[in-house]
Amino acid sequence: MDFNYHMNTGKYVFAQLIGFLPQRVFDKFVTKYSGNKYVRHFTCWNQLLGMIFGQLTNRDSLRDLTVIIDAHRSKAYHLGFGKSVTRSNLAKANEKRNYRIFEDFAYYMIDLARKKLANDDFEIKGKIYAFDSSTIDLCLSVFWWASFRKTKGGIKLHTLYDITTQIPAFIHITAASVHDVNVMDVIPYETGAYYIFDRGYVDFERLYRITTLSAFFVVRAKANLKFNRMYSNKVDRQSGLICDQIGKLSGFYVSKDYPDKLRRIKFFDAESNRYFVYLTNNMELTAEEIVLLYKNRWQVELFFKWIKQHLKIKAFWGTSENAVRIQIYSAIIAYCLVAIVGKELKIERSTYEILQILGISLLDKTPINELLTNIDYKNVKELNYKQLSLSLF
Repeated sequence: MDFNYHMNTGKYVFAQLIGFLPQRVFDKFVTKYSGNKYVRHFTCWNQLLGMIFGQLTNRDSLRDLTVIIDAHRSKAYHLGFGKSVTRSNLAKANEKRNYRIFEDFAYYMIDLARKKLANDDFEIKGKIYAFDSSTIDLCLSVFWWASFRKTKGGIKLHTLYDITTQIPAFIHITAASVHDVNVMDVIPYETGAYYIFDRGYVDFERLYRITTLSAFFVVRAKANLKFNRMYSNKVDRQSGLICDQIGKLSGFYVSKDYPDKLRRIKFFDAESNRYFVYLTNNMELTAEEIVLLYKNRWQVELFFKWIKQHLKIKAFWGTSENAVRIQIYSAIIAYCLVAIVGKELKIERSTYEILQILGISLLDKTPINELLTNIDYKNVKELNYKQLSLSLF
């Protein structure tokens, strides 16, 4: 994409940002699911832009978002919303329009972002993924469809996170009652790729499936693991490594679930003053590299923190399952869009930094590359994010 084509002086930052969205592709998904059938004014594109604007400016509710947009009705055309953004229009669209339009487009943006951000900077070559879930509590009386247990309602966002590009590669939304290990069955495993799991995913039958697919896993072991050591590799104890052992599982059932050899690595992390035990089916990487792989699992936790805090996933802008899915996929689209813009403009900042800068600048008319290059991010972090975004209006 040629940046000069998308950006010219005098455009609002939000309009410049939206210039990077492939509208023709989105329109194909709209046509596929008849999204604009019987629609006169407030199209799916207007809906998407309204959702992205609300996500980036940290709006708490649909009312909050539409009050802001209404205050700037004169700018509506230049921002791309159209003139029909009302609370009832947006609520109705989120309720009625097929969430698969937004899901399909989110996956298109994920694919585009991963291609653009592909790099060989990580010490270990190959595709590296961290898999984890995050539960989002919902009020049962409002979100009746998300019921689990007797007193709580909720959904789980299961995410396969690409460590090297820092883009979510696969998103799976379930009721919060669905056990994490069950979702291992729907992960699109790739031959030769690495998958990093926390100990909540220790299910040896499912881990063995990864081995049969010629992929690799690193998982944190549970404390009660029964393991028969066959032999040990030498380790540098000064690095924090305690042992690097090859062996087999010795429990009656687990040895049937996972009949092959496994590698068990014990490591002392001086920073946290804790011991960690990892299991892997990879016999080629050094023990230090296995530890490094697991250490990078924190990136998926950072993504969850961002998606829950900065994109207001907790304060859903609609109460139907369809509306919640549209908001989640709009959040993913916004994240991928910002990552792509950062890469296209060669901005030496993290996606999270760019998101915060844009959140306080969407109605500025500064050229976006100038804005992202020149602003002092330390000052941005020190300002109250919400107050600042309100002061724009």
